[in-house]
Amino acid sequence: MIYTKIRDLALDKKVSIRQVERDCDFANGTLSKWNKSIPSVDNLKRVATYFGVTIDELLSDKQVTH
Repeated sequence: MIYTKIRDLALDKKVSIRQVERDCDFANGTLSKWNKSIPSVDNLKRVATYFGVTIDELLSDKQVTH
């Protein structure tokens, strides 16, 4: 769920998942692992800040639109 939302935000921003990982100082493949593991609050905050959304929006079942 979280990865899908991040992927959709990346598509809207016209950046690759790898670019998001680089810009947020994550290792390659980190975001895709979030399908099976729970990221730390600090890492969620980095991604939320990157996209200009709240952590709640990342975790919500609703579609994020910007």
